[in-house]
Amino acid sequence: MNGPLILVTGSTDGIGKATARELAGRGAQVILHGRDPDKGEKVLKELKNLTWNKNLSLLIADLSVKENILRLADEVMSGYGRLDVLVNNAGVYEKTRKITPDGMEMTFGVNYFAPFLLTRELLPLLKKSAPSRIVNVASAAHRDVRRIDWENVLGEKHYDPFEAYALSKFADITLTYSLAESLHKAGVAVNCLHPGTVATKMLRAEFPGIRGIPPAEGAKTSVYLAISPEIAAVSGKYFEESREPGRSSALTYDRTVQKRLWEEAEKRVV
Repeated sequence: MNGPLILVTGSTDGIGKATARELAGRGAQVILHGRDPDKGEKVLKELKNLTWNKNLSLLIADLSVKENILRLADEVMSGYGRLDVLVNNAGVYEKTRKITPDGMEMTFGVNYFAPFLLTRELLPLLKKSAPSRIVNVASAAHRDVRRIDWENVLGEKHYDPFEAYALSKFADITLTYSLAESLHKAGVAVNCLHPGTVATKMLRAEFPGIRGIPPAEGAKTSVYLAISPEIAAVSGKYFEESREPGRSSALTYDRTVQKRLWEEAEKRVV
C-alpha cells in the first residue's frame, strides 16, 4: 500500500497508540481516535513530532454510546474520500458490571457491539476503497469460553469481569469470520489477532502481578495485518502473536454460535 488511510480506534494509549505510531512512521495517513479531546490532541501532536508525518488527524467519540459511534462513522464517511483499513482496537475491562447510556453491559458494549456497529456503518466506504482491510484486535482469553449462557451474555444473572472480557473477545473473532464470509467478493479482507499479554494501562490496573510485553511489541501483528502486502488476499483468519494464521478455539467456528452472536448485536445496536 502507498500511504493508505487507516482508522485506529482507541489509539491515544497502549497498543492502539503504538499501532498508530508505527503506521504513521511507515507513511500511512492515520486517523487517531480517542474519548478525551485534550489527551487526543496531545497524542496527535506527539505522533506528528515523532514520525514527521503530518498526514495524521483525530476524531473523538465515546464508543460506549451508540450516538457517538454513528457520529464517528459519519465523520469518517463525510470527511475522507476513502478508508483503506479499519483497525478495531479500542477495548475495556470492567471489574464491576457497568451499564452504558444505551442500556448495554459496558465490556460487551465497547468490545463487541461498538466494532460491530462501526464496521457496519463504514462498510460502504471500505467497499468503495477496495481492496481494503478490517483488523479486529481480539484476545487469547477467548479460549476460556467453553460454552455460552445466552441468558447471561450481558451479565444479567451474574457478572465476572474476566468472563465478560473473554466472551467479548470471543465475539470479535466470530464477527471476523462472519464478515470475511460475507465480504469475500467485495475486496474487503477481514482478520483478527491476539496481540500478546501487553503492558498496557489496563493490564497494570487489573492484573498488577503480570508483566507484559511493551506496547510496541503488542502492536506488531496489528500493523502486519493492516499493511503487509504478503497477506493482501488473506481473510477470515486468526493470528496469535505470529505472522502465520493459527486456529482459534473450536467453538468460534460453530456457525450457529456465529449467527447467534451476530443476531445479538443486530438486535441491540441496529
